[in-house]
Amino acid sequence: MPERYTLPIDDERTILREGVVRALRAVPMHFMSTINLEGLSAIDLFAMNTLLGGAIEDQTVATLNATRAIWDPEGRWADCEFKRYAESFPDVRLERNDGSTPLIGIELKGWYLLAKEEMPSFRFRASANAMTIWDLIAVFPWSLSNVISGTPILESPYIEQAKYAADLRTYYWEHRSPSARPVEHPDTHPYPDAGSSYSDIVHDDRGGNFGRIARVHGLMDDWVEDTMKTNLAGIEARWWVRFLKLFDERGDEETIRAKFGRLAQSIGHSSEWTEEVVQHVIRLMEM
Repeated sequence: MPERYTLPIDDERTILREGVVRALRAVPMHFMSTINLEGLSAIDLFAMNTLLGGAIEDQTVATLNATRAIWDPEGRWADCEFKRYAESFPDVRLERNDGSTPLIGIELKGWYLLAKEEMPSFRFRASANAMTIWDLIAVFPWSLSNVISGTPILESPYIEQAKYAADLRTYYWEHRSPSARPVEHPDTHPYPDAGSSYSDIVHDDRGGNFGRIARVHGLMDDWVEDTMKTNLAGIEARWWVRFLKLFDERGDEETIRAKFGRLAQSIGHSSEWTEEVVQHVIRLMEM
């Protein structure tokens, strides 16, 4: 079973990484977006991660650079800044201005909380050989300030050692069944050149599921479950998703109302929701 890699205490990147982790956790408090959405169909909300994911990731990188005082309180890294390379791995790199090897890489992902899957759906296929022990994977859940409209807001991120996450993902894949075939690793190195092969290779993935680390037991499943309980206008995100799904399925009004009745009943039995909250959701349905 893979374990996290120990970071050497005498390497300057170890201390720097600690500051970067603190900055990542502080990003939601400092995040500001110029995006403002109004008038969307509720059903179209499911596609928001595709529509806005890249823009939010860009703005997250800008926030990291704006919070330099957190990750570089003594000004030791004044010649460094975070840069995003959308078509490379990792897609965010802390680099010196002289273009030398990046100090730390972050594979940055956004997760729209009202996506249908109720979990992050991105694929993390990069080989463990394509990252250093200091590199990170960071996943930022986001939603809109008024739930179905407004500006993006971020929630507390998932942060993990990227190399460990890649190892555990591969271990999970190779042990998922007795007939599972070994994963092949490309000839790569940390911070591979754009266009080069850095993803692990699998030959029995007809469903395209390799790399879906949200499904890897013991990696981020507890965090996903907790995050889906995030309150959006007083209602947990998981219930918003299930409510919106009612209108994304085929069915007449009577069928939808029956399904909503069962959903409202399950909410009342499994949470501290009041009748007032349930009626509020009913009024939204009437709109």
